[in-house]
Amino acid sequence: MQLNIPTLLTLFRLALIPMFVGVMYFPDHWLAGPTAGLTAAGIFVGAAITDAFDGYLARKWNQTTAFGAFLDPVVDKLMVMAALIVLVDLQRAPSVLALVIIGREIAISALREWMAQLGQSASVAVSTLGKIKTTAQMIALPFLLYDKRLFGFIPCHGIGLTALWVAAALTLVSMTYYLRVALKARVL
Repeated sequence: MQLNIPTLLTLFRLALIPMFVGVMYFPDHWLAGPTAGLTAAGIFVGAAITDAFDGYLARKWNQTTAFGAFLDPVVDKLMVMAALIVLVDLQRAPSVLALVIIGREIAISALREWMAQLGQSASVAVSTLGKIKTTAQMIALPFLLYDKRLFGFIPCHGIGLTALWVAAALTLVSMTYYLRVALKARVL
């Protein structure tokens, strides 16, 4: 396994997951204190930013690796799933939305793996719709992690919850899209 800067960024993002989860569950810790939600949201946003950079740098510097291509989406899914589980546990997000989003991630990951084994992996490559869904999630989750009024007047919970409903709807639409593509490829 060759480690390069893009892969190290992905591994750094993986290490940030227990940090933002820990901040949410141990709010009296010196790192969090009364600003646990803000700290966790900041860590989550920082992790999301590294996600944008690792792929860009891998392509720009021609440092794409099979390990990086495998690890990047796994870490993305772990980050989203961890945040959703914390938010449901803290009663900041409805469990049905978490089930829809997590269930879709598992189902589509399995479908992609199966399609790859059949030599049809290009059929279920990441779509623009999937990227929009991910963007909605990455907006929703930090707002819900913070869950207070930003600058005293921006209702983070309302914005986050609305964006999470949008993400869940896009999740269902994109899952339907991928399943239709698989049906057209005659593998389902």
